[in-house]
Amino acid sequence: MKNENEEKDLSFLGHLEELRWRLVRSSIVILIAAVILFYFTDPIVQKLYINMSSTSFPTYQFFCILSEKLHISDALCANDIPIQIQSIEMTKQFSTNMYFALIGGLIISFPFTFFQIWSFIKPGLKPEELKATKWIVFNASLLFFLGILFGYFLISPLCVQFFGGYKLTEQIQNNFTISSYMSMITTSTFLSGLFFELPIIMYILAKIGILGADILKKYRKHSLVAILILSALITPPDVISQLIVSFPIYALYEFGIIIVKRVEKKRLNELN
Repeated sequence: MKNENEEKDLSFLGHLEELRWRLVRSSIVILIAAVILFYFTDPIVQKLYINMSSTSFPTYQFFCILSEKLHISDALCANDIPIQIQSIEMTKQFSTNMYFALIGGLIISFPFTFFQIWSFIKPGLKPEELKATKWIVFNASLLFFLGILFGYFLISPLCVQFFGGYKLTEQIQNNFTISSYMSMITTSTFLSGLFFELPIIMYILAKIGILGADILKKYRKHSLVAILILSALITPPDVISQLIVSFPIYALYEFGIIIVKRVEKKRLNELN
């Protein structure tokens, strides 16, 4: 009995050691990517952040062209965004630089980080489960980067355009701090990437047996309300922006239901 307990303890400690080293590897890759981004701060800030405050940004041009195609004059065209960016704290530019570099490093290294986490989980899976999750690292990375593009080219520009041009009165000018401007873009972009992982999370929970299609269908209306509330929190307070953001997220939810159904159907076939 004593030997069995010792083996379990050793096995548990061995798993912890493996997890530790996988997290260390992931951290090293994230830091390397962050250092590279930190080194190229000036062109990144100019091209990825400052350019978003200009009406020449691709998203604004696309909506303007769409407005013309729909024959609604310039209803969807971006107005001038009167943004002046400043730094009013001694260390704020440096801390903001560190923040965007670390989040950027996490975004770039996502496939490697996810691979490390999945490699730790994978030995506990059955052969048929391993076969079913063969492409999970690729699929998770693809969805994550699609979410990043969605956040950067849709959610962030909508927020910049609305909040950048919003004024209580013409006597008050918008002089934003560099931290608030860059943090809004960085955070909304990163969170969009995480939101797009919804089908992967649903798939894993279905494989474990925690989540079922019946539950997802039962709470479909509740999920739609939650998505609308979430969209209202991360987008400007206008209906069009909220619907533009809500539709893809809800589509991912429905896609997740289809995936969960397939998992359940396959489990029933195996039992029969």
